[in-house]
Amino acid sequence: MTPIAHRERIQACLSGEIADRVPVALWRHFPEEDQNPQTLAAATIQFQQRYDFDIVKVTPASSFAVKDWGVEDEWKNNPEGSRAYTKRVIREAKDWETLKPLEPSAPHLAAQLECLRLIRKEIGAETPVIQTVFNPMSQAKNLAGNDLLLDHIRKHPEAVMRGLETIAKTTERFIEAARETGVDGIFYAVQHAQGSMMELDEYKAIALPSDQKALEPAKDLWCNMLHLHGRDVYFSLLRLMNFQIVNWHDRESYPSLAEGQSVYRGVVCGGIRQDSLHGGNPAQIREEARDAAEQTKSRRFILGTGCVVFYQSPDENIKAAIEGAR
Repeated sequence: MTPIAHRERIQACLSGEIADRVPVALWRHFPEEDQNPQTLAAATIQFQQRYDFDIVKVTPASSFAVKDWGVEDEWKNNPEGSRAYTKRVIREAKDWETLKPLEPSAPHLAAQLECLRLIRKEIGAETPVIQTVFNPMSQAKNLAGNDLLLDHIRKHPEAVMRGLETIAKTTERFIEAARETGVDGIFYAVQHAQGSMMELDEYKAIALPSDQKALEPAKDLWCNMLHLHGRDVYFSLLRLMNFQIVNWHDRESYPSLAEGQSVYRGVVCGGIRQDSLHGGNPAQIREEARDAAEQTKSRRFILGTGCVVFYQSPDENIKAAIEGAR
């Protein structure tokens, strides 16, 4: 069969059809290049040119969303490629109420928009490009630190919710501006919708309203992916947020891909362990890809991993995942 464009392959997948093969999408951090829009764009483009994925997921450091509020971070060799926060700006509950909304013209938000424009121009229209957006709760964690955030939620929930409203307004404005760069969707990262962090009812009461506000300008995009991070994730939240694709740690957490498809009508993305790509071997990765295709019957399925590819994952393992999809 003649190969088809990435966009056509993903659109067929979203429709429950199989075009010429299972789509594949992997993404990684670029922990040194991500401090500059030009170098992050160049690294992202080079990664795509090497592996030819069906979706280009743009992965800046999480701090891009909060640096304009004054946080600082540093690269400390985390194997996932993420940076460590060295300065927070929320210390007391009252600080949530004094947080001011940001415009997309704020320096670090504007830099990420420039990165998107560069990637869109080089990648072209036939490959979907999606921008990582950290949900307001994840940004709140980065502003305060997770322990302090959760403590404030239990002791001062109204103050935290006012802060989340500000973050959601800022995120909404950023997504509106990102749309103008030509992105096809967003990759919406949710970190607190898991049993070890919050009760489900607590998440719905505290965090969900800010999610729904932040996501308003993304509702008409055609290639939005929800990432539920962690273990024991609240998969039922999919009924309350409109996404075409969901990604989670399916090899380490309930539900499996097959179970996820039984309760979700969209596309599931996963099938390969992060650890397999980083420390496994090609045969192991091809077997995980085969099992994932079997679970899903290769429909409504994008082969990927539960989160980012470790930045030092071997080239032969990434290529084995691609071979497994094809």
